[in-house]
Amino acid sequence: MLCLLSPEDRVPANHPLREVKRLAEAALDEMSPLFQEMYSAMGRPSIPPEQLLKAQLLIALYTIRSERLFCEQLDYNMLFRWFLNMSMVESSFDHSTFSFNRKRLIEHDVAKQFFGRIVAQARAAHLLSAEHFTVDGTLIDAWASMKSFKAKSARTDDPPDDPGNPTVNFRGEKRRNDTHESTTDPEAKLARKGDGQPSRLSFSQHALIENRHGLLVDIRVAEANGFAERQVALEMLASETDRWRVRTVGADKAYDRRNFVEGCRALGVTPHVAQNLRVNGGSAVDGRTTVWPGYTISQRIRKRVEEVFGWTKTIGNFRKTRYLGRLRTEMASYFVGAAYNLLRIAKLLTAPA
Repeated sequence: MLCLLSPEDRVPANHPLREVKRLAEAALDEMSPLFQEMYSAMGRPSIPPEQLLKAQLLIALYTIRSERLFCEQLDYNMLFRWFLNMSMVESSFDHSTFSFNRKRLIEHDVAKQFFGRIVAQARAAHLLSAEHFTVDGTLIDAWASMKSFKAKSARTDDPPDDPGNPTVNFRGEKRRNDTHESTTDPEAKLARKGDGQPSRLSFSQHALIENRHGLLVDIRVAEANGFAERQVALEMLASETDRWRVRTVGADKAYDRRNFVEGCRALGVTPHVAQNLRVNGGSAVDGRTTVWPGYTISQRIRKRVEEVFGWTKTIGNFRKTRYLGRLRTEMASYFVGAAYNLLRIAKLLTAPA
């Protein structure tokens, strides 16, 4: 028997991924001049960068734990082939293609530009608030074991008892970021979410959302320390005040510090941060800010940012990074953030008026 079949015929007309594909391809079409500069016209034909970027979206949308597993599923998953515009007879690309092209994507800041195109689409569709925002941060586990966190001055030529899983005893040893570092990922820092929580090698992820529909406007990855949360928040607000008329920013108690509140006011932004009355000197915001109804609204809506972190860590599989170094982790963070925005935008555009 002769069967003529294409992936397009097998994907339902009302499948939610259709609108996501349309939005993603519209953003990638605008980036075509950049792709022309990145890839040479000589040599063997390379995998189209559009396919690699859309593959990163599928990895986040379908909680695929590795690029190797994605390439395996691409051989028999017709939905994935349809999303990447591949035919039924076209062979899947090798997982090493992601590694070979990752440096090129980082050098040209492709992930950040792609994320920015998605945000621009939401702005063009009038889905974003231009005045009211929310900021928050979280910790992302690094791709490094605690056994790799060793003293910087430690030098030993003794081979480990088990190269794959050596025996290490940290009992009685004080480990700090200024005296120790990971031999696997030196950029990862030892951090914990709060008192009573275990310390882990981590990076800090920071998100800025708008308050109308909870869409991501900016997302960044920085070093995990006690100051990055407020410092990166001010940097994101400073970049947004050039494009938006930012008036308020909501935040939790961790941002109730004098330097952050004064930094927001210097940018012309009213800090709607939750009051932390337990700190020395009291809260940095007083009744002149908290008495207004807008402060109560900001405190209610700011919890939406936790939905973003919840999605990226569970569905997006970004509770722990699969990459070494801050730049690679930030690139993956942009793709996960773009996938979240695409899902939200697609639902908002197809929802009944």
